[in-house]
Amino acid sequence: MRAVELVRTGRAHFQATNVRGGVLSIGSGEDTDFTPVELLLAAIAGCSGVDVDLITGKRAQPERFEVRASGDKIRDEQGNRMTNLRLVFDVAFPEGEEGDAARGVLPRAIEQSRDRLCTVSRTVAVASPVEMVRRDAVS
Repeated sequence: MRAVELVRTGRAHFQATNVRGGVLSIGSGEDTDFTPVELLLAAIAGCSGVDVDLITGKRAQPERFEVRASGDKIRDEQGNRMTNLRLVFDVAFPEGEEGDAARGVLPRAIEQSRDRLCTVSRTVAVASPVEMVRRDAVS
């Protein structure tokens, strides 16, 4: 079981806290706080980034490791949602045998993250229902 607590800190502003004490501010997009949609993109990129880094990092440490997450926010008959989700990996490894080995496994590492490993993107791709209930309605 994984969980976070969310507490309102102001109008359309919240603070999320994880069980380890990490804190993250969330807002509506009117200031520098991340919006929920930006957090979704960051979660997908972060999850796959960790997967790929752990796999390739066994061979060589990257000189550059950047992941860009993007998508289109739409509203249609199914409601508000994100479509065309895309991650672009920009990864560079040092020259030499270890770097060559890391470059060699990079495509497969990205595929494994997309197809099996990344819990966040797999949940989005497979689609899980989200139950929403009031606290006084929980038995």
